[in-house]
Parts: sequence; structure tokens; C-alpha cells
Amino acid sequence: MLEETDLRRVETLFFLCLLYPADTVEDEMEMATVRHRPEALELLEAQSKFTKKELQILYRGFKNECPSGVVNEDTFKEIYSQFFPQGDSTTYAHFLFNAFDTDHNGSVSFEDFVMGLSILLRGTVQEKLNWAFNLYDINKDGYITKEEMLDIMKAIYDMMGKCTYPVLKEDAPRQHVETFFQKMDKNKDGVVTIDEFIESCQKVSN
Repeated sequence: MLEETDLRRVETLFFLCLLYPADTVEDEMEMATVRHRPEALELLEAQSKFTKKELQILYRGFKNECPSGVVNEDTFKEIYSQFFPQGDSTTYAHFLFNAFDTDHNGSVSFEDFVMGLSILLRGTVQEKLNWAFNLYDINKDGYITKEEMLDIMKAIYDMMGKCTYPVLKEDAPRQHVETFFQKMDKNKDGVVTIDEFIESCQKVSN
């Protein structure tokens, strides 16, 4: 299924993004910074599925890439594009950024990042499916329309570039959308609700 492959790709890429090595001096400096924020880390430890040690490692990696403590959309796109040099990941990264930017303030904080990553890496099936639905529900109105799904599919094909094998037909994104709706849109009203989405995905996984 598209959503399962998509989630695995997101998991892998974002772990890679956060684990860039820093040199020894920067490590020591960032560890000192972490030690000055024990309450924040303890709160995140309680809210997420990461240990305090894991959060320290993630924080150092995050600060190494984003010294300001937040990621704006342009930086997010730049980091993400490094993993897809053969294609254009701009549009998909935009959708992904909006999924991480849960308060819609135009930036992703360390807290936003940790909570999203916690779901993607260690969340329950239900939590991961809710996260995926939120990604596909571009305008956040509680429904996935064919237009939204087509935008996502086109973005994924653009990101993968023309190096896919076998070579994909031009109408492949639309065909995938039609297949998606045949399986998901149970009452045939032209939109997919969160309940329809989760029920269909769970049936496939079982």
C-alpha cells in the first residue's frame, strides 16, 4: 500500500536528518546546553516514546542543523531534497512540513519534531494512520478528496524523479488515486473520512 511505503520512507529520512555527526567541541557545547534544559527534556520524555538519552542525541542533531532551535519551511525543503537528488521533492516536503507544523505557525520546533518522529517510529498503528491521514488531508477539513490525493501522488512521483523502474505512465498518479478511492471510499460520496481510512488500512494489514 502507498501509505505504508510512504511512512517507512519518512521514518528513514527523518532519522537520517537528525543524526548528522557533530565535531567533539560542538558535542560538548550542545551537551552543556541540554543539561541546562532538564525540565524540558523530562517533559518530552513523558510525552513521547523516547528515552532521555535518545532525546539528548536528537536535540544535539537538531541544534546542529538548526542553531536557532526551529526549522522554517525553506530549510526543511533543503534538507529533504538531499535525499532525492534525482527528483524534485519541493512539493512533497511542503506537505510534510505542514504535517509536522502542528500549530501552523510556519516553523517546526524541536518539540514538534520529536512528537511527530515519536509517532512515526514508535507509535501504534492507529497513531501512525492518524498521522498519515493528516498528511493527506491537505486543507485539514477532516476529509481526503481526490484532488488532495492527486496532489500528494504527483508530489511523490516528482520526488522520485524519472529514475523509477519500470518507467511510469503519465497518468499513473491519477490511476493510483482511483484505486485508492475504490478501496477507501466505502459510501461512495467522493471523500474519504478518517474512519474509512483507518478501517481500510487495518483490513489490508490484517
